[in-house]
Amino acid sequence: MPGLLVNILWLIGILGEAAVVVCAIKKGAFRRYLLLNLYMAGLLCVELVRYKIVSEYGLKSTQFIYFYFYSDAILTIFLYFALCTLYSHVFSEMKAERYVRMGALLLLAGTALFTYAVVMQSTAKLLTHFVIELSQNLYFVGLILTYILWGAILKLRETRTRLIQLVLSLGVYFSLLAVNYAVRNLYPSLSSIFIPLVQLCGIFLPMAWAYAFWHLPEEARLVPARLAVIPR
Repeated sequence: MPGLLVNILWLIGILGEAAVVVCAIKKGAFRRYLLLNLYMAGLLCVELVRYKIVSEYGLKSTQFIYFYFYSDAILTIFLYFALCTLYSHVFSEMKAERYVRMGALLLLAGTALFTYAVVMQSTAKLLTHFVIELSQNLYFVGLILTYILWGAILKLRETRTRLIQLVLSLGVYFSLLAVNYAVRNLYPSLSSIFIPLVQLCGIFLPMAWAYAFWHLPEEARLVPARLAVIPR
């Protein structure tokens, strides 16, 4: 059985993920941010399955390790496309949705090919190694894309409060996970503490999104002066 701390973090995370979907439905934002909400619903289901596996086999079991990394790869790809929909929202007035989708697919394919080229150097458990490396690379790509999107928000003087909250919270989330992966690669001997750290990172995103959907109306706007002034 997982420890008390892991149980508490898991429960908080699951409740937060459920809260995002409920708040989005209640506030009529589920369809507008469809991929974000589908990602959170998928994460909720995956976390429930992960907890069941941990309860039966333990955190260090082969069953949990394989399910964790394969499900993490799928969720990361889904979150990557959810991030791209935020690009579509920011650039909606420019009618650039098609170019955003094309660019997202090309970047995903490029990341996958780069990852495959790297893991080809290892002959042991090629598919598993590819899945793990792809997740890590997509976290770093997502981090860069989120900060590029934030730069575009400043440049375009975007004032939609909810959209800004969603983008900023995603940037913090990607930053936390990227740092976590980097530290884990540097200090593999401390691997036992990384599951709770990932859970702590994971709690932040659903809480921030639930707040955005529940407390920030779609029509709410920031005062332009509160955004950093970027010369055009």
